[in-house]
Amino acid sequence: MIFSSYDRARLSVELVGEGPTVICLPGGPGRAAAYLEDLGGLGASRRLALLDGRGSGRSPFPDDPATLAFPAQAGDVEALRAELGVDKVTVLGHSAGTLVAMAYAAAHADRLEALVLVTPTGRMHGVDHPDVAAIRAARSGEPWYAEAHEAEQQMADAPRGMQAELEKAQRPFFYGSWDDRVQEHAASADRQMSPRATLGFAPPPGFDAQTILSPLSQVTAPVLVVAGSRDGLTGVEAAHAVARGFPNAETAVLEGAGHFPWVDEPDAFRTAVLDFLDR
Repeated sequence: MIFSSYDRARLSVELVGEGPTVICLPGGPGRAAAYLEDLGGLGASRRLALLDGRGSGRSPFPDDPATLAFPAQAGDVEALRAELGVDKVTVLGHSAGTLVAMAYAAAHADRLEALVLVTPTGRMHGVDHPDVAAIRAARSGEPWYAEAHEAEQQMADAPRGMQAELEKAQRPFFYGSWDDRVQEHAASADRQMSPRATLGFAPPPGFDAQTILSPLSQVTAPVLVVAGSRDGLTGVEAAHAVARGFPNAETAVLEGAGHFPWVDEPDAFRTAVLDFLDR
């Protein structure tokens, strides 16, 4: 489905499943929403609106590049809510998509039924993922660890042309396991990422995070923050920090899951989210 946003930008959304609507915001940043799949079977009881952000997937680049920044993309969520014809909506964001989801909650709290934030980054909250090093080190006995750890060590000083390959070598850190199914999901990033959308996602210079964080402390809608105990990208502490920014939030830490918990532990992920939404 193609719809027009607040500035007439054309955006693509795929509708999956039946039931109450959940607008789903992918991460990356700049990754097509296809990697969300049906979120571990969540589409069996919810209508998932999988939104390709500006300049990613099937959504073209906007005329104004400034609207690629995540605070501006909150307006796309509101435009989609209106297009879908629902008065209030549940919003689910994954990874970098949680920033768009929080910007939406801050600006449109009256339209928010519930908020689900999956493996969020904590940097807007001043948390620089302090537990990630320990989570990665705990995987040292796995056969892929040596190569992934070496790539991690080389990343900081590597020329830009080498960074993509080094990032690929570190992908096992992002998942709870590294079987064929997981490797296929990880490899899909190679065809789903939009570098231009990634670069445009950051807010403009001088952006004050408090313009989002302060309103979040007044959001009354229930919030679920999902973390994976093996998330070697954003960790678990970031999820707790994000949850503390809301007056009505809870955290679910899924054992054995990584940064993509619906891939690693689909049953546990689906159960945690549905138990929350049903309440």
